[in-house]
Amino acid sequence: MTIALSRPSIDLFDSWAAAVAEFEGGHIDGGGIEKGFVPDRAAGEAIVEKAALYATPGAELPEGHVPCDYYWITDGDHVVGFLSFRRELNDHLRRFGGHIGYSVIPTRRREGIVREALRLMLRAAKADGYDRVMLTCDDDNIGSIRTIEGAGGELEDVIDAPEAGQPLVRRYWIDVSGTRLAGS
Repeated sequence: MTIALSRPSIDLFDSWAAAVAEFEGGHIDGGGIEKGFVPDRAAGEAIVEKAALYATPGAELPEGHVPCDYYWITDGDHVVGFLSFRRELNDHLRRFGGHIGYSVIPTRRREGIVREALRLMLRAAKADGYDRVMLTCDDDNIGSIRTIEGAGGELEDVIDAPEAGQPLVRRYWIDVSGTRLAGS
């Protein structure tokens, strides 16, 4: 297994489309796409363009959106998940999203893919000058709780979040300023 964070590219369209299809129209954390999204060629091209726009410093983004780096988590030339790094936090992201969102396709879960992708992203955040980053997850998502805490996440609080469609959301901070990430 060779996990990498790859910028969205139409070169990986077939693998990306298959990965999106595995979610059967459900929400894909870190994917930059909306629930019910259909992964056809035009949509793939639009996602690649969106990723380029959101990663462009000073780009004019839709109201309520922040600069963001979208990645496809790849294993070789196969898209196995999605990760987004939001470079700023607005009020909504402070409550329900944090800096980093991620998901792995259902057929590849429980293989340590997100653990490795998160490690790579935390190293990149540190290199970009971040001291700490926020992550959130549903209070009943044991896999994400273990992943975040395993990466050094310190629980800030658990909030009631009915407006986000979840009863409780856990908010974590990970300190990336230390040397722990360097040798990981």
